[in-house]
Amino acid sequence: MKTAKVRFADSYIELAHGAGGKASRRLIEGLLVPYMMGDKPAELNDVAYIDADGCRLAFTADSFVVNPRVFPGGSIGELAVNGTINDLAMGGAKPLALVTTLILEAGLAASELEREVAAIAKAAQRAGVPVVGGDTKVVEHGKADGLFITTAGIGLADPRVSLSSKNVQPGDQVILSGPIGDHGITVLLARGELDLEADLASDTRPLWPFVSALIEATAPGLRWLRDPTRGGVATALNELARDAQVAVMLDEEAIPVRPAVRGACEILGLDPLHIANEGQFLAVVSPEYADIALKTLRSMPGGEDAQRIGEIQAEPKKVVLARSRYGGTRIIDMLIGDPLPRIC
Repeated sequence: MKTAKVRFADSYIELAHGAGGKASRRLIEGLLVPYMMGDKPAELNDVAYIDADGCRLAFTADSFVVNPRVFPGGSIGELAVNGTINDLAMGGAKPLALVTTLILEAGLAASELEREVAAIAKAAQRAGVPVVGGDTKVVEHGKADGLFITTAGIGLADPRVSLSSKNVQPGDQVILSGPIGDHGITVLLARGELDLEADLASDTRPLWPFVSALIEATAPGLRWLRDPTRGGVATALNELARDAQVAVMLDEEAIPVRPAVRGACEILGLDPLHIANEGQFLAVVSPEYADIALKTLRSMPGGEDAQRIGEIQAEPKKVVLARSRYGGTRIIDMLIGDPLPRIC
């Protein structure tokens, strides 16, 4: 395989390279892709597809480093399962099986390890996706942060949909499955570094049931899906705008944000659109399927707060705009750094 030209000029790896924003794109597209994929054009999504004996299989892998490991609504073990399942779901694939690798630091309490292994098992059982294998490594004390988890998943892609930024067209509608920012703010407050209190819990959950119902109801008009984890809604939609060569116009008042999240963001100087989520997703659907998509999501437990939050426009290209209640418009840019390091 011919190696494409390497365009990564940064001298050192920093936290921003893992934040899911511009620095991450530089690392992936400038260094990783040229060596691993050469000059072969590839759409960089959360899943990769392989055709095998008439079936289209979807593959994904993810790693989880969370501080603290346990927080209201979840833990690192639960995130590892749900995050991997959700990446498969965003590719329109029914999750079939997972493998899990544990990186353990010497000195980790056995009770903490058992708690997270139990959390993995419980989350997998809830989602109906078995853990079929994995690996375990132990490193010296001080060489890791207690526990890191890496997962990989395989799924069966639904032939009724082809989800790609290339399919997105002006006039398509942007739908959000529910309130944003719950996970990121919950984890931030759980660290105890801020003198703030809020009645919040992480939104971590498996998303395949919602996606499966959406495919059943709107397959011909379903264009693109993404769970806005690192970098939040802003980064996910900026990547879409760039890849699809379109503009995304958001109605800021339509975006559901819990009062506790909005209040914490105002105090901390953060934008909810940039906060990580673990149990919500974005869908772009053709105009004629927007109403049925909303009706479908709102009919499901946990989907009652789904909203139509924006529209795809032809111009200006590669930009996400948000219109406020006062009629003004602001540009929503991708993060340069990560305002909430080590959230997930």
